[in-house]
Amino acid sequence: MNYLNLDKSKTKDTVKELNVLLADYHMYYQKLRNFHWNITGHNFFDLHEQFELMYDDAKLKVDEIAERILTLRFQPESNFSTYLKLSNLKESSKDKSDVEMVEDLLHDHGVIIDQMRSVIEVADKNEDEGTIDLIGAYIRELEKTSWMLDAWNMRLADKRNA
Repeated sequence: MNYLNLDKSKTKDTVKELNVLLADYHMYYQKLRNFHWNITGHNFFDLHEQFELMYDDAKLKVDEIAERILTLRFQPESNFSTYLKLSNLKESSKDKSDVEMVEDLLHDHGVIIDQMRSVIEVADKNEDEGTIDLIGAYIRELEKTSWMLDAWNMRLADKRNA
């Protein structure tokens, strides 16, 4: 791994955290597909479209995380059975209301952001600026998406309380 100037014995710790994040993103992606397919009610059009945008973004991140692991000269986990074991996220029922779906996603965002911070912490110890840069941008993007979902949720709460 001379071209990266990283110590492979230390980089394996970063890769371990990246594989957990990869598992989290696979679970998140599937949950978004579930919600996209099963959303009903007054907010169908808004959320159906939003969930599609979000799963398209998650799909890209899955690929980028796997490619970062490959760049570090390790192999990414690639079996769903392994993702189920590694992930910090849980599967979700298809029978949730729109509000429950958004609340579930906001919870998952917090969990994913925590995992991203773990990746950055380990990568920082290993002087892996490439991983830090990649994941730092992901945190910023997920925080913005969380703010937007939370704003949608507040708007709906205001309507119920009016």
